[in-house]
Amino acid sequence: MEALREQLLILISTPVYIVVIGLEVALSHFRRIPSYTRRDTLNNLYLMLLNSSIDLLFRGVYVVALDWFFHRQWLHISSPFWYWFGLIVGMDFLYYWLHRVDHHSRFFWAVHVTHHSSEQFNLTVGFRSSVFQPLYRFIYFIPLALAGFRPLDIVFIFSVTQIWGILVHTEHVGKLGWIVEYILVTPSHHRVHHASNALYLDRNLGMLLIVWDRWFGTFQDELEADRYEPIRYGLTTPVERPNALRIVFHEWLQIASDLRKNVSFRDKIRYIFGPPGWSHDGSTLTSDQMRARQVNIPAAKRIAGGSDLPEMPGTR
Repeated sequence: MEALREQLLILISTPVYIVVIGLEVALSHFRRIPSYTRRDTLNNLYLMLLNSSIDLLFRGVYVVALDWFFHRQWLHISSPFWYWFGLIVGMDFLYYWLHRVDHHSRFFWAVHVTHHSSEQFNLTVGFRSSVFQPLYRFIYFIPLALAGFRPLDIVFIFSVTQIWGILVHTEHVGKLGWIVEYILVTPSHHRVHHASNALYLDRNLGMLLIVWDRWFGTFQDELEADRYEPIRYGLTTPVERPNALRIVFHEWLQIASDLRKNVSFRDKIRYIFGPPGWSHDGSTLTSDQMRARQVNIPAAKRIAGGSDLPEMPGTR
């Protein structure tokens, strides 16, 4: 039954992806918006294949682990409606915290940074996966198993919600009205999430519901050009020589470089697990420090894209 469900999901989602990506390519051509490059699209597919391979190889391990907790469940939900509704909402809530940790602890940012390394923003960027995330993602979903949700249902619903998470990677859909924008993650919200502008860093972390960001202080609306500078996608400092290996491992290499600095043991730990951009001497900045510094830059200069913020090499 579970295998059939996965196959049906693939059979339904694959044609949808093909159609919407084809439409986006056509719109990009007619609107003369450079949304796609061949090299970037190939990198997106390459990272998706790496992530999928690790996920499939490790699935037996994390399903068994979740099953151990499921057999020690604290709750039993008998209503099918509340079971599936609770699983979707609970999954999205826990994913929000997974995603938040990925952005605020450099160790996990080193995994997640691959997803943000593209300077394009299109539907195929949604496939640009955090390659090693399947090795630890299931830990965040243990509360779902304890709440009585079956492990294979957890895996299935994660795959379902990821479809929405992929479809919001586009520049060709504007704001969808205040009701939708208040509840769901939309393309407008996710453009902010992928921006490297100081104001937008580490914002809009939800995958399906934007309410978590609104409630927990990580929401940022997409501002019009007359209120803020245009969105710049990618990292604050692009990956040098972005070949197949450097895209995945560049942040780990930067961490190794920082650990060779003559600093205290405590500072070495902060270089690993502290917020991305933290430095003992202020040579690089965290996202909060960048935002605080930008407050002092005249608005006209920010709108013109003339910010003199220091770069944060290899961190954001």
